Amino acid sequence: MRAAFIEQLGPPENIRCAELPPPVTGPADVLVDVLATTVNPVDTFVRSGVFRTALQYPAVISRDLVGTVSAAGPVPAGFAVGDLVWSNSAGHGGRPGAAAEQVVVAADRLYHLPEGVDPVAAVATVHPAATAYLALFTHGRLRAGETVLVAGAAGNVGSALVRFAADAGARVIATSSADDATYCRTLGAEAVLDYRDPKLAEDIRELSPEGIDLHLDTSGGNDLTSAVELLAHRGRIVLLAGARSTPRLPVGPLYMKDGSIVGFAISHATAAELSEAARAINRLLATGRLRPRTVDIWPLSAAAEAHRRMERGELHGKRLVLEVRAADG
Repeated sequence: MRAAFIEQLGPPENIRCAELPPPVTGPADVLVDVLATTVNPVDTFVRSGVFRTALQYPAVISRDLVGTVSAAGPVPAGFAVGDLVWSNSAGHGGRPGAAAEQVVVAADRLYHLPEGVDPVAAVATVHPAATAYLALFTHGRLRAGETVLVAGAAGNVGSALVRFAADAGARVIATSSADDATYCRTLGAEAVLDYRDPKLAEDIRELSPEGIDLHLDTSGGNDLTSAVELLAHRGRIVLLAGARSTPRLPVGPLYMKDGSIVGFAISHATAAELSEAARAINRLLATGRLRPRTVDIWPLSAAAEAHRRMERGELHGKRLVLEVRAADG
């Protein structure tokens, strides 16, 4: 089978696209004929060694996939040959990566794709959407009526944060570029502020005089001094980006507010947590309320170049999908 893989950690040039032996399924696995995968920042972290995880070489890259249940091998209960399915937790913890014509996926990490949902749109959405759901509800403990600040709201994770939070009955204050303000409002943001405005913190305080209940910064800048200043009593900060950031933490103001900070990496999510997120994602996919803003489709053979562009910051909010095989097989 054709696959994109590495044989050692290192730069994008280490990615090869060539033939590998077909995978072997276990009794709790599903063999999936992959239609498409994606390129996420975490994929570059794993390939380069920034994010250490168990790998078996040759290690197939990529985290997300959409495909159909294969006729080959046993099919666990709950799945049938030909079912459209998706997963967003391949390629970590010893699990095979997704960038191959066939991938073995544990049945408890595989989910049905709702009827009528475009597979490419789905695979472009499921990773940032799961990140957003877990950040808001599993780690952020969001409740209806609370005020959420989403910094970087027009991005892939940011837009999903806004959509999920607004749908849950939260009041969303978003920051983005001025050009993206209208888009953020269509997602459900009550107010959108220009992140370049020197009066940004002042404007946030004016909009939320009681403070921010849940603070999320998708940029990875993690300015904890400003974040703690903006927090409400018992407010929470969820850190979900910025693997290399080392911000200063104002401990005194944080504990005087009964505030809390939690770090969160989706790679550490349990199968049960991901399944809960998947149910919420499927509800919004089925109604068309969760979809990518912009998608570029590249061939699997362009995986190395895709990683290079991701690391150079050239995607500008686009979701890059690698097509593995045509939808008609």
